[in-house]
Amino acid sequence: MRTAREAKTAVHEEVINFSLDPANGTPIYRQIIQQIEYAILSGRMKSGDKLPTIRSLAVELKTNPNTIARAYGELEIRGILETQVGSGTYISDKKPVMEDDIYGDDSLNRKIREVLKRFIQELHDLGVENRELVKLIDAYIKEVKEK
Repeated sequence: MRTAREAKTAVHEEVINFSLDPANGTPIYRQIIQQIEYAILSGRMKSGDKLPTIRSLAVELKTNPNTIARAYGELEIRGILETQVGSGTYISDKKPVMEDDIYGDDSLNRKIREVLKRFIQELHDLGVENRELVKLIDAYIKEVKEK
């Protein structure tokens, strides 16, 4: 039987799976901020959800605790996170807000387009044509469904 702490960790892992890419040029603390924002904008994390402790996330990501503290601190200043001393860090009621772009899209759609743009550009840089891109994505989706 799982303890309450293990159950919370299991829920956390289903909601957000942090992954860092030191080679992409974006500082690690910004990557953490972006991943938390994505999780909130996509509805995977909601108001009141508890984030892992700074120490546990630093161990999980094999990074300096000050990096995690910087990410949490920036999100707290913006009102996205709330820290309750002795209890933990939680998602607040405030959603991440980015300026609407020329299409008038909301923040989530804007982020999705940014990710897709980078993804497509990287594949084009590797020599993948648009029609091949669609086939690769379809094949990958089928592969994931079979697992």
